[in-house]
Amino acid sequence: MPERYLVTSALPYVNALPHVGNLVGSHLPADIFARYCRKKGRETIFIGGTDEHGTPIVLAAQKKGVTPKVLCDEYYSAHKKIYDWFGFSYDNFSRTSKPGHYKTTQEFFLTLKQNGFISEADLRLPFCEKCARFLPDRYVEGICPKCGAPGARGDQCEKCSSLLDPAELKEPYCVACKSTPIFKTSRHLFLELGKLAPKVSAWIESNPNLQGYTKTLSQGIIANGLTKRCITRDIDWGVPVPVPGFEDKVFYVWFDAPIGYISNTNEIGKAEWYTDKENTRIVHFLGKDNIPFHTIFFPAMLLGHGGYALPFTVVGSHFLNHEGKKISKSKGIGVFCDALVASGVQSDVWRFYLTLKIPEGKDADFSWKEFQNLVNAELVGNFSNFMYRATTFIQSKFSGAIPEPSATLTPEDTAMLAKITEAFKGVDEELDNYRIVEALKKVLWLSDAGNKYLQAQAPWANAERSPTVLFVCANVAAALANLISPFLPSTSEKSLALLNAKPVIWDGKQPEILLAGKHVIAKPEMLFKPIDDKELARLEELTTKKS
Repeated sequence: MPERYLVTSALPYVNALPHVGNLVGSHLPADIFARYCRKKGRETIFIGGTDEHGTPIVLAAQKKGVTPKVLCDEYYSAHKKIYDWFGFSYDNFSRTSKPGHYKTTQEFFLTLKQNGFISEADLRLPFCEKCARFLPDRYVEGICPKCGAPGARGDQCEKCSSLLDPAELKEPYCVACKSTPIFKTSRHLFLELGKLAPKVSAWIESNPNLQGYTKTLSQGIIANGLTKRCITRDIDWGVPVPVPGFEDKVFYVWFDAPIGYISNTNEIGKAEWYTDKENTRIVHFLGKDNIPFHTIFFPAMLLGHGGYALPFTVVGSHFLNHEGKKISKSKGIGVFCDALVASGVQSDVWRFYLTLKIPEGKDADFSWKEFQNLVNAELVGNFSNFMYRATTFIQSKFSGAIPEPSATLTPEDTAMLAKITEAFKGVDEELDNYRIVEALKKVLWLSDAGNKYLQAQAPWANAERSPTVLFVCANVAAALANLISPFLPSTSEKSLALLNAKPVIWDGKQPEILLAGKHVIAKPEMLFKPIDDKELARLEELTTKKS
């Protein structure tokens, strides 16, 4: 069987529109990696979708005065429009509110129960007397008992990533009415994580593909010990629990959401991909706040079930801030993606800057001035400049036909052609290790080398050298048109069209000579234009609010 790659991005809640931090945390790096896998000739599926259950959805629907279903329908369409505009190449971008997902989740649960990993117990839960209801985790907030941060949720502290229980919060309050809850007893179902902990720990320790912060964070949580964790909630929006006596409860969203990867794969007739433990490499892309759910809880569920493949790796990104502050629509800080769609700037410009801002090793910062500088210096002044100059000289000096090179290449010519192979190998190495920022920098390194070669060889001033130099430049341009494809897909298609060239498979055998002499190119065109100060000022208005 061929090696298969099943690539996923985190399933976003549809209680709000996505911001740029959401994009760089999962959707964009996952799309780049999936596109790369396809360029390598790998059998690849890219799976995503919206996470439509849980208290954030219920709270958002209440605030808007609509049902959760109406809210999810609205936001699913809005999310999908945005992701389509960015060119994210999902093979299936589905929803956890679909009947197929309900069926898959319930069957998954019943297998866990049959295997002895589900138990029952009473919980003392926060109950709001004013609202007359139990408060699921995100209905209650307070001070984190671990780090002292205010506004910690009943399930997790965003500041220190500690997993919490509502009873642990100091000074708890109801999110809806701000009153102090009392605690009452309710019967619930639990996943016996303690029984599965040895297997989860062994998987984490033995998996060489879990690296850096992802592995360190997971090991730290395991070291603190795993106990059973509640998988049901006292709300009426979610996947119903198929057990007598629990008809008034639904599955907690952390339990049903990751099963969405399986149900969304099943939906397109590829169920065997998730059960093929030998050949499928499952790669999850997500933000660091989601790491524990993908390295501990979901793997525990998979191990307890026994019928599905475990993740090959989990790629966890840090956070993207905005001008030094945490993105927050309520506080008017940050850029939300609907504004980018309406900006009038082509999506590949945003993909370019946001790719360079993927927070792979630490938190990163969106800066409008940096956006202008990087677009002007690298996208326009480096990449686009080389593509335009090379093709313009071929058009003006040789009527658009790539000239035949000299029989004897100079050391400078051979060195420049060798950089094509070096760039392909470099991009391969970086992307195979999920270093997406460095991979794009390798592409820009090649275009920079091409600019320096073209300037040094000066074909406009040396008629004898001109054919060979422009032949070399045409092949560097063809390499760049291919190499940029995972990052800027529309730009790649346009560049290949301008070169009248076809894409190549990145099989490690691609030649340095991609275009032969006498090959006719199309009329040259500048791919991008600079961002001047007036345009930057207009774009800065996309920020939700000046802080």
